[in-house]
Amino acid sequence: MLPLESLALGTIDALTALLMLAVDLLPENLAAPFEYRFMQRALLTSVLVGAICGLLSCYVVLKRWSLLGDAISHAVLPGVAIAYLLGWPFFIGAFITGALTSLGIGAIERHTRIKSDAAMGLMFTAAFALGIVIISKIATSTHLLHILFGNVLGVKDSALILTLLASVVTLLAIWLAYRPLLLYTFDPQQAQALGFNTGAIHYGLILLLTLTIVASLETVGIILVVAMLITPGATAHLLTDRFPRMLAISVGVGVTSAVVGLVLSVKLDVASGGAIVLVASALFLVALLAAPKHGLVARHWRRWRLNQTSQT
Repeated sequence: MLPLESLALGTIDALTALLMLAVDLLPENLAAPFEYRFMQRALLTSVLVGAICGLLSCYVVLKRWSLLGDAISHAVLPGVAIAYLLGWPFFIGAFITGALTSLGIGAIERHTRIKSDAAMGLMFTAAFALGIVIISKIATSTHLLHILFGNVLGVKDSALILTLLASVVTLLAIWLAYRPLLLYTFDPQQAQALGFNTGAIHYGLILLLTLTIVASLETVGIILVVAMLITPGATAHLLTDRFPRMLAISVGVGVTSAVVGLVLSVKLDVASGGAIVLVASALFLVALLAAPKHGLVARHWRRWRLNQTSQT
C-alpha cells in the first residue's frame, strides 16, 4: 500500500470514528443502520460531498455559473465511458474530459464572438452526445448507471479517497485564495485592477468545480450533482447578505441534505442521490417562503404594512 493511500485510509477511519460519536447521540431507530461498515462509509462520503458542494455552490450562484456546472457534469460522461473501456478508474477519465471541456468553454468565450451561455451549450451537448454514443457501443452499461444516478451505499475505497482529497484541495484553495476569490466573484474588474491574475482565478475555480463534480459522481451521480452545486448556495443567498455567513449556511445545507437524504433513502428504500437532492430542494423551499428578509412571506408582509401605512 502506498504511503499516501495509507494516510488517506487512516484519515478516513479517524473521521468515521468522529462521525460515529455524533451518530450515537441519535435515537436508536435512526442510529441502527450506521452499525454497518458500508453505511458508515456512505455517511462520511455524503458529509464530505455535501460540504464541498456547499462551499463551491456560493461561487456558482453568485457568478451565475449554474449552466457551467451543468455543462461540466454532462461533459464527464464520455471520460467515464472511455475509462470503463480502458479499465481505468472512472475519476481519471471524468476529470480529463471535464477539465478539457471547461477550458474549451473558456477559450471559445475569450477568443471568439460566441457568448458564454452559447459556448457552454455547444460544448456540453457535444460531450454528452459523445458519451451516449460510446455507452451505446458498450455491451453492458449497468455499472455506468451508478455514475449517472449515484450509488453512495456502494462507494469504494478509491472513490472515498478521491472525495477526501477533493475536499482537502477545495478547502485549502478557498482558504489560501479567499480574498482574490471574493473580489473576483463580486467585481472581476476591481480584482484585476488590484493586480490579481483573474485568468488564473477563473480557470482555477473551474478546475475546482470539475474536481468536485468528479468526486461527487458516485454519491449523487452526473445528473443530480448540478443540483447540489446550486441549491445550497441559493438557499444561503436567501438567508443572508454576508458572504462568510453565506458560506457557512451553504455548507450546513449541503451536509444536512446529504445526511438526511441518506437516512431517508435507507428508510424508504429509494435512490440515495434523488433523496439527497429532494431534501436540499425542500430546504430551499422553506427558505424561499420563510427567510426573514428575502422570503416571500416577509416580502408580502412588508408590502402589506406599507399599504396600510400609506392608507392611513
